[in-house]
Amino acid sequence: MATYSRKDARDWARETMVGVANVTIPTMTSDFKDLNEKAIRHDVEKTVEHGFVGTLACSEVAWYPEEYGRFVEMMVDQAQGRAFVVHHAIFNSLEDNIEQARVAEAAGAELVLLGYPPFFYPKSLEDVYAYTKAFCDATNLAVMLFPVPAWGFSRLHPTDLPVSLLRRLVDDCPNVVAIKAEGGAPVIMGAIEAYQAFHEEVVISYPLEWEFVPLSRLIPVQFCGTNFSAYYGPWLPRIFDLIRKGDHDAAAEIFHRLQPARSAFNTVAQGGGAGNRALWKYQSWLQGYNGGPLRHPTGRVHARHMTALRRGQEASGLNPTKDPDEDFFVGRTPA
Repeated sequence: MATYSRKDARDWARETMVGVANVTIPTMTSDFKDLNEKAIRHDVEKTVEHGFVGTLACSEVAWYPEEYGRFVEMMVDQAQGRAFVVHHAIFNSLEDNIEQARVAEAAGAELVLLGYPPFFYPKSLEDVYAYTKAFCDATNLAVMLFPVPAWGFSRLHPTDLPVSLLRRLVDDCPNVVAIKAEGGAPVIMGAIEAYQAFHEEVVISYPLEWEFVPLSRLIPVQFCGTNFSAYYGPWLPRIFDLIRKGDHDAAAEIFHRLQPARSAFNTVAQGGGAGNRALWKYQSWLQGYNGGPLRHPTGRVHARHMTALRRGQEASGLNPTKDPDEDFFVGRTPA
């Protein structure tokens, strides 16, 4: 259960959502029939070790119906309050998402990242409002809205969820506590508009590190997540800490040093929509996370991509694992 009430959700977010949050992707057993609990706990422990304040329980993988709740339970139990767990609300329908939010709340998740199903095809922004409000009204958990082109809403507005729509949701849903500002990406206008309109009311997250670090020199940014930053190991939380201390020059020095890894990430196809979660697992495996199998259907990880990502980390001084790439497909704690 959440440690706050709906009316206190924004206060909770302002106090708790301070730092960087990554993504935890589940690992399956070698026969693909169950969750690999040791691997999941390994990844949560590595998340805490690297300084992340929260982690997304990624739902965009092939599940059996009862598995997601168990996944969240394992993560919450391993974190033991050292990092909060974010529910990933992007199941098949509004009804499924409401039900899974109840499951995640019972399992101990404290925040929802609200996405939209692939077969939700709104005719208008009013349809988006109705879906979003229905979900927020049905959960006690704090909700982070997520304008991003992946939902296909750019045909309705260039910033995906425009300020006018966000205004109604912030006013009408007291458990909306944050906005993950990627609307209209790669154009930054939507993200800036979100900050100008709402930063005094809700937390504004800049999850793209190549935006977060430069913008932090101009505006206070208290949260960066959820994102792929396990690819950089502990370095993005360290950059965040330097920024909070006002040492922008030291933060910039690290930011520039990471450019080869950043370039490698941006030149490797990450997959559309849900993204290639297997590739995300490889990226974090290079930094000590578990790696290991996901059920099909899933994206594939090719040698050319692994070579580019590994070399990018090496050139940035990130010291990726020396283990051969074939070990990724088994994982560090196989079961």
